[in-house]
Amino acid sequence: MTIRTLTRRAALAAVAVTGALVLAACGGDDGASGGHTGHGPSAAASASATASGSADPRASATAHNAQDVSFAQGMIPHHRQALEMAKLADGRASSARVKDLASRIEKAQDPEIRTMTGWLTSWGEQVPMAGMDHSGHSGMSGMMSEADMTALEKATGKDFDTRFLSMMVDHHEGAVEMATTEKEKGQYGPARTMADAIVTAQNAEIEEMRRLLGTE
Repeated sequence: MTIRTLTRRAALAAVAVTGALVLAACGGDDGASGGHTGHGPSAAASASATASGSADPRASATAHNAQDVSFAQGMIPHHRQALEMAKLADGRASSARVKDLASRIEKAQDPEIRTMTGWLTSWGEQVPMAGMDHSGHSGMSGMMSEADMTALEKATGKDFDTRFLSMMVDHHEGAVEMATTEKEKGQYGPARTMADAIVTAQNAEIEEMRRLLGTE
């Protein structure tokens, strides 16, 4: 009886020890699996990157800098003057090719004004006022003075054609200069894309106008 009792007690003790080991192992597994649900080092690093903005593609897509603001605030009045010049061609130009060019300038630049106005509004920046006299922007590259615009308004026929083309070449060269600066220093993707389009389109129009003037 004594031997059986000792053997039975030893067996019960072994079962208890085995159970304890199994429970400990299960507890360890729970902790390990918990580390894969977002609390491990990789998850923490990911959260940190998201918080800093580096892992969020929307942050880089909408980021802009002072150059982007300057580009939009400068190009809006620049485009407005080009539209003003282009609209004069309809009743004053004698050349059908000059009238066609003026029409294309209107169609290209008017939508760009609306787009840039939307950027500035979304950024909380001031949109240049329409209707200001040309003296307010006389220091801007390629902008015509009040006297230049008055002379163009008074011109007709071939005189208008020559004045318009000469002035628009200078105007376009100023826009290309502004757009090139935006391409080099801007941060906002859509603004840099527009700047690239302006450089391409207006350089092509400069060549066209020089051919019409007979200077190329």
